[in-house]
Amino acid sequence: MKDAYLEKGISASQVTSDNTTNLSIEYKGLLFSSGADSVFAHFGYGAKWTSPSYVRMIRTENGFKANIPLQKGGTINLAFKDSADNWDNNSGSNYSFSVRVK
Repeated sequence: MKDAYLEKGISASQVTSDNTTNLSIEYKGLLFSSGADSVFAHFGYGAKWTSPSYVRMIRTENGFKANIPLQKGGTINLAFKDSADNWDNNSGSNYSFSVRVK
């Protein structure tokens, strides 16, 4: 996973159990530091954001967390939004991770 996003408060790791692969996301970024009450991870696959979807993240005292079930390998792109529709999309570049599915 890319460590380049750690300075922006985003970390990700792949977790596989029971033949299911998830991308575990921890978000301590701009929306969290601005006091967002809820955050959603918006994600899609490849440059064209195939199969776009949202997942509501769970708030903890240290940020927000979510597990995204991976449908396929390749590149997954993420952006984050709060309940007031404020976005963190890495200044328009999104957050991209290379993933593999077993």
